[in-house]
Amino acid sequence: MEMSKRIEGALERAVLHATATGRPKKVSDALRYAIFPGGARVRPRLCLAVAASCGDSHPRAADAAAAAMEMLHCASLVHDDLPCFDDADLRRGKPTVHAAYSEPLAVLVGDALIILAFETIARECALTPQLIAPLIGTVGKAVGMPHGLIAGQAWESETGDIPLAEYHRAKTASLFTGACIAGAVAADADPNQWHGVGDALGAAYQVADDLRDFAGSQEELGKPCGQDAMNQRPNAVHENGLDATLANLKGLVGDAVAAIPECPGAPMLRKLIEGEATRLVPKELAQSAA
Repeated sequence: MEMSKRIEGALERAVLHATATGRPKKVSDALRYAIFPGGARVRPRLCLAVAASCGDSHPRAADAAAAAMEMLHCASLVHDDLPCFDDADLRRGKPTVHAAYSEPLAVLVGDALIILAFETIARECALTPQLIAPLIGTVGKAVGMPHGLIAGQAWESETGDIPLAEYHRAKTASLFTGACIAGAVAADADPNQWHGVGDALGAAYQVADDLRDFAGSQEELGKPCGQDAMNQRPNAVHENGLDATLANLKGLVGDAVAAIPECPGAPMLRKLIEGEATRLVPKELAQSAA
């Protein structure tokens, strides 16, 4: 509960800075719509969990990093739902931003959230200026080229065989790795110890997302399913089969847990990861994944 309050509070502060005047009204309303109410806040929770595991020596910086990761994730969803990509009309159980506010405003909202993520780190870390450069560098690497979120999205525009592991690592694992490293940086811990956790957990999350797209329902997920098949996009289930994908998910979760370095908060973080993995499996497949 405390972690959720920190995340929502950090996001509220960030959005308030961007929308304090309420003008232009439509884009201000659309920006808030894209953030609240949110989903599971997986990436910021992971960021704060790593920071807490390492002592949480600079909580304001950790909150800023967590908020930045969530804003970048939300920006990617806004852009991913656009007609030029997935052309989806439903996200988190409500109309997507372009469906509710128009396509031009959705483009602007995604752009605004990306900028706001970096601005938030710069502003909130004013009392810990030594953290600004490493945090901005970490966030930029997670979303940029050549291995970040933008590269992952760009793979969908390539022709021919797309390397599934590289595609998944860029599109999904990059933000998880970034969240882990940012949490460690914000707590003055060695970020190199956290690469393995982020990589494995991000890969697990993408495999779970493929399973959900393949076997989930719109009612359960709050968004359209079967998008990968419809858009001829790589999907682990299509490539490897259902049983192998479930086994891979279980193995990746185990890898993420095993990669957690020795630290005071390791038991809490293991519990968080295992619980998150259980939540991600579609209900009808949960028993098979056990």
